[in-house]
Amino acid sequence: MTKAPKRKKPARDLPYRRGVGIALINASGKVFVAERIDTPGAWQMPQGGIDKGEKPRAAAKRELAEETGITDAKIIATTKTWLRYDLPENLIGKVWKGKYRGQEQKWYLMRYTGDDREIDLAAHHAEFKRWKWLAFARLPKVIVGFKRDIYKQVVAAFSDQVEAVSPRAKARRGN
Repeated sequence: MTKAPKRKKPARDLPYRRGVGIALINASGKVFVAERIDTPGAWQMPQGGIDKGEKPRAAAKRELAEETGITDAKIIATTKTWLRYDLPENLIGKVWKGKYRGQEQKWYLMRYTGDDREIDLAAHHAEFKRWKWLAFARLPKVIVGFKRDIYKQVVAAFSDQVEAVSPRAKARRGN
């Protein structure tokens, strides 16, 4: 007698993985994005999971340091709610050992206070092959399709704070 194959849970029955995301802006109000090593052309902001017993704020600082080498950053704002995205059907079961349908993230807006020479994409375990500073409003245009909606929400949540640190805003204030 042969055993019946183990049935997979439908995606809708899987939980969301808890994580954080970091919108890191520089003194010009541009945001840090990096291209994934495993997906050419897929740009994203630093993000990752929250370890057991870890607070989201601490996870954001840890993920930023692990993925970029950056430790000189100040938290300016956080999203009021957790934001979610679903994985496309072809990635469910392949990513995160098939345990999750997507991510539920708390996003942090951080101001980079260091020097670009400090950025080290291989600081921990390299996930990215190159990086750049990008106009904040352009984020949704460079992001992989299934994350586009969450990036639009991040832009909406933080646009006022990003605009406040831009050179144009500083000039208007006489800084």
